Amino acid sequence: MLHGGWIGAVLAAAILAGICIGETAIPPETVLMTLANRLFGAGFVLDRIDQGIVWNYRLTRAIIAACCGASLAVAGVILQSLLRNALAEPYLLGISAGASTGAVLVTVAGLGAGAVSMSAGALAGALSAFLLVALLSRASGGGTGPRAAGQIVLAGIAGSQLFNALTAFIITRSASAEQARGIMFWLLGNLSGARWDNVAAAVPVALAVTLVCLWQARSLDAFTFGVDSALSLGVPVRRLQALLILAAALATAVMVSIVGSVGFVGLVVPHAARFLVGVRHSRLVPASALMGALFLIAADVVSRIAVPGQVLPIGVVTALVGAPVFAVILIRRRPAR
Repeated sequence: MLHGGWIGAVLAAAILAGICIGETAIPPETVLMTLANRLFGAGFVLDRIDQGIVWNYRLTRAIIAACCGASLAVAGVILQSLLRNALAEPYLLGISAGASTGAVLVTVAGLGAGAVSMSAGALAGALSAFLLVALLSRASGGGTGPRAAGQIVLAGIAGSQLFNALTAFIITRSASAEQARGIMFWLLGNLSGARWDNVAAAVPVALAVTLVCLWQARSLDAFTFGVDSALSLGVPVRRLQALLILAAALATAVMVSIVGSVGFVGLVVPHAARFLVGVRHSRLVPASALMGALFLIAADVVSRIAVPGQVLPIGVVTALVGAPVFAVILIRRRPAR
């Protein structure tokens, strides 16, 4: 079992590393003294520029990266468990693309005339995308078993392409050239704009979706053997599916509205966590959350140091890791002839 104190220590060490490593290295003692000054009024004499970089730039990036990685990893656990599909995750099922469309509708097209927040628009888009993918999969006669796994992935690809096209259309029609450049960079995954108000939104969502999954860990275990087995064990299947899919969509929507579309985290991390801790969700959920946080913090560091003088979109880094893993999973799941 993963203990809370151990998880907290590992996560704190990863965030500290994420703050220290970057375009310009900052010593750990400078980081710790800056935190002491800001949190406890310690009064250490430090360079104001270094303090500003630590507090307003790198710390917020590291916290948002941790929240985003944990949320997307747990969302992947939810979708893979409920759908019994090893390839299910928010990016491949089009949920991230739908969230992006909803966010762009609010920010660029002005949907809601200022009464609808970016996160609310992203949530509506994420739920719409999942509904479309589910309907497409059912209409194609997916059924159960390997055919269902293939059909829902194909439906997810179709849904992703549709919502990506809608996003591009909205940007082309409604955004200025400067807006378009910024939005296209954001859609590839961008932590440069992470600020403390984003942290205030991301941390509660990441904690909530993780706690909801832990609360329903035994019910998720029941889905291992299918919906009928879960029903026979007294699991309220429809209510649980609605709750957990809403949690996955909410986590994806909020993180997309802050960071943009970051792919493959929900695919790679749950499989790695299962390899390390097994399939019991009481262990799998916290392990996935921790590993997702560590993975995206590391990806953010790589995105800042890989190309001197430039910052790569974080989605590029996760795709470079996730695409080969996706290929390996496909090959391993190939049916025997």
